[in-house]
Amino acid sequence: MKSRIKNLIDSSKEVILDCCLENGAIVAANSAKDYYPREVKNYFSVWPRDASFTCVAADVLGLKGIQERFFRWVMNRAEGWRETGLLYEKYHPNGSKAEERFQADQTGSVLWAIWHHFMGGDAEEFKDLVTESADGLCKIWDKNHFTLVTNDLWEERLAFPDLQENFTYSLAACIRGLLAANSLFPDREYVKAAEEMRKVLLNNTRDRGFFYRSSGELSDERIDASLMGLLWPFEVVEATNPLFKKTLELIEEKLIKDHGVHRYEHDEYDGWMFHKAGRNKGAGFWPLLNLWMSIVLDKMGEKEKAAKYYQKVVDSVDRYIPEQIFKNRIQKSISPLCWSHAMFILATRELELSR
Repeated sequence: MKSRIKNLIDSSKEVILDCCLENGAIVAANSAKDYYPREVKNYFSVWPRDASFTCVAADVLGLKGIQERFFRWVMNRAEGWRETGLLYEKYHPNGSKAEERFQADQTGSVLWAIWHHFMGGDAEEFKDLVTESADGLCKIWDKNHFTLVTNDLWEERLAFPDLQENFTYSLAACIRGLLAANSLFPDREYVKAAEEMRKVLLNNTRDRGFFYRSSGELSDERIDASLMGLLWPFEVVEATNPLFKKTLELIEEKLIKDHGVHRYEHDEYDGWMFHKAGRNKGAGFWPLLNLWMSIVLDKMGEKEKAAKYYQKVVDSVDRYIPEQIFKNRIQKSISPLCWSHAMFILATRELELSR
């Protein structure tokens, strides 16, 4: 067990460094490498969310320079950021937008990553990045909803301002991001917006007794694995919160098969391609979600259960951790996925298994 963990820590360092480009961009997967499968979707793009988790994992590993280079990349290259303070779905490594869709959690995640990197340190070089990003979120927040159409983190659903809809995960990321910005460069507007978001998040789901995917005039009450983000890493609720406990029970009931965590019920996306067409023959379990679950359970005091979800990943992979693992040998997955390896590092640290 210990040797397998050590080997995966080593390969995680390799993958993270492979995905960190010379200009500061952090791609989701380095498809130029020999180890990257030809039959899957090309992930040689920058998702700020994935890059943020990678920066935090680099903090844990003690890797230097990656974080600052990425933060400078956002400031100097990410198309549209200078004008709005906002980050969109994904970018080409040169900084041009690869997608125009707005995902609020991308900006919130970067603010969280900056805070994590500079805890107790001097973040003055990145004051503009922090304040303009936080200002950008505040400007598009209108008391109980965003004024822009927002896309969920899985890039499959939209929330509309005329219906006052919000994705729960997106709100959690923005709450944490704004509070992180306030801790670095205090501004009461950041706290005010975060408190309004928290009120919306808590009030719109309390009547059902659990958290769900999105709320508004038309709510989506389905369970989504990303709801784990409410506890970790965004700390919007505490481990004792009864709504969160019920949500986790529903995740375990509806989204887990043989200790493998799936994104949501009836997920079809597999990342497997036929020429330029996605096959979408049914999703596997996502190792990064298993590792996420292990962190959440550990924080809830369920250490034995946490270890089982972590062990599932260790037992299911060899050198590299893919985006998904399937029950058959036919479907192919993006592999390795940088976010998966980042989550392995974070889970290993949280469960204290690296010694």
